[in-house]
Amino acid sequence: MQLINGKYSWLWLLVICAATAGYASTLDSDLVAQQGHYGFLSLVPALATLLICFATRNVIFALFMGVVLGGLATSQPNIIKHFLIPSIGTTRFAEILLVYLWALGGLLGLWNRNGGAYHFAHYVSRNYVKTRRSALFFAWLMGVIFHQGGTISTVLTGTTVRPVADREKVAHEELAYVVDSTASPIATIIPFNVWPVYVAGLIAIPSMSHFIADRDDAIRLFLKAIPFNFYGIIAVTMTLLFALNKLPYIGRKMQAARTRATETGELDGPDAEPMLSKELAERNVPPGYQPSMLDFFVPILVLLSVSIVPWLVSGTLMIFEAFGLAVVSGMILSIVRGMKVSDAFDGLINGIKGVTVGAIILALAVTLAKVSEALGASAFVIEASQESLTNVPFILPGLLMLICMAVSFSVGSSWGTYAVVFPIALPLAYAISPDPTYVILAFGAIMGGSVFGDQCSPISDTTILSSLACGSDLMDHVFTQLPLAMTAAAISIVLYTAGALFLVG
Repeated sequence: MQLINGKYSWLWLLVICAATAGYASTLDSDLVAQQGHYGFLSLVPALATLLICFATRNVIFALFMGVVLGGLATSQPNIIKHFLIPSIGTTRFAEILLVYLWALGGLLGLWNRNGGAYHFAHYVSRNYVKTRRSALFFAWLMGVIFHQGGTISTVLTGTTVRPVADREKVAHEELAYVVDSTASPIATIIPFNVWPVYVAGLIAIPSMSHFIADRDDAIRLFLKAIPFNFYGIIAVTMTLLFALNKLPYIGRKMQAARTRATETGELDGPDAEPMLSKELAERNVPPGYQPSMLDFFVPILVLLSVSIVPWLVSGTLMIFEAFGLAVVSGMILSIVRGMKVSDAFDGLINGIKGVTVGAIILALAVTLAKVSEALGASAFVIEASQESLTNVPFILPGLLMLICMAVSFSVGSSWGTYAVVFPIALPLAYAISPDPTYVILAFGAIMGGSVFGDQCSPISDTTILSSLACGSDLMDHVFTQLPLAMTAAAISIVLYTAGALFLVG
């Protein structure tokens, strides 16, 4: 690890690049065209991305190097021309960018500017939270309401709930678990956010065209798979039972933290080094502007109404329109209630700036998916494993979840794992069994396994921000949360195996 992280980093990367280019130059182009893949070389960009991400803890750099290796493997070193522009200069990516960067980031910026989300949370906590149990339930409820996932949920929920949770002697490890376990998991089972759009961009690809016609069809698959996202459902349910003090098993370390807080009032362990979150708690409401419940509820109601009602009535998906109208309604309301137009736009722009790094990751992830497609990665995996898995097809969904758990825990990113696994694993599942329910089981396993690592890895942004927003020691949060998450994962794997066994024997 020291060799990778130290002064020889670039030397190792140059060796990998040279080896990839050298091996690619020996391949017979006619044979590649006939096979539809580059052999094991088809997997090199994806595998190298995971290795580099694990070694350097830098997702952006790892994704970029994966794209570079894809260019070398296909003898197309001009990755800007052959991969980046064709990937990010598409309607599909523009739709992802519109929702994630402009709409979602803008809405967060508006809430920071008009104080709507914080006003709502503080009102509820001040008037309805009176006990430890109600404080933890309030944290769970905030995680459900702020269901956009990842950094968004952890920051909003943690910083607004922590003061009242501290008052009721809730251990910081307990609060961090509730906040973290209702961040990414809830985003995968309440789909009115950017997650379906992002995943659709990864799976609406030529190798799945016989099963997924277009982006809307891919989003519908996401929605159909929600009941089969066992980890997301179980994790959120276990967190609710934990908050209500109804969960029979919470792990030795979590029980010790709970006992310490209730008996001594100490919210952190004796050797803890709590992560501070003063910056996250700061709001930027202009002088003279009075935050209101309307500032929070109007955009939320517009978002949910426009995305849910047409879908229920006619099956029409209007996720993009819903996010756009939510931002517009929030801006108009703030201006009508007395905010200067310049302040409203400042909030919008600052919110967009705040998610720029995420937008870069999105661009590279979509490009890596195109690289894997160009290399025929899914075709190679299908050819190499179809025969053996055909004899025991029931193990694939559970196996995919285990693989995604390991990958996402290593790299600390569910979205990065999706970018690598989905374009390869979903065509494999369809090749083994075209039964739609079987494919949906595999889809749900990938979703849940990837979220597990995002939730539990000490290098994940949600894990770090949950600790930061709740004032917890990072590794105390990891060690107290892991037994609960592992329990949810184990139950999920059993369900996937049993479900697949029932379907395909």
